[in-house]
Amino acid sequence: MKKIAILCIEDEPEVREAVLRDLHPLESHFIIEASGDTADAAAVLAEFANRDVLPGLILCDHRLPGENGVEFLERIHKTEDYRDTRKVLLTGQAGHKDTIQAVNHAGLNHYLAKPWDAADLVETSKDQLTRYVLGREDVDPMDYLEVLDAPKLLEAIAARGGPS
Repeated sequence: MKKIAILCIEDEPEVREAVLRDLHPLESHFIIEASGDTADAAAVLAEFANRDVLPGLILCDHRLPGENGVEFLERIHKTEDYRDTRKVLLTGQAGHKDTIQAVNHAGLNHYLAKPWDAADLVETSKDQLTRYVLGREDVDPMDYLEVLDAPKLLEAIAARGGPS
């Protein structure tokens, strides 16, 4: 089974811990890591690459020390290794212009406003990870039936001609 990771980039420790707590239902199938800024996030992504871990989902705040979240998402979106990675902006600080920039230039897949609803964060993460798994030829959707959108995964498996 290919290992897929979720990376949360959030500079406020209590907010970061809340996101990690809310994502707990996904820990059985996904590696979940957190970073306090984009420099640390880049190091985590490099470590994923060294360990052959796929970065399936990045949940990123906008207001971060140094490089902001939209700039970071835009930069990594230009890198082939992260083009398919699902990107969610989780923020209460991004303005209309920043959000448009993220959609147009950073491959933003979803936007969640702070404060978020825990169930919505989990469902959004499941939806984005389902899309990621279905977009990967090197990932077996069967491995994720228990935790992601099983009907979508089963439909894709049937369309591919059955389980691999």
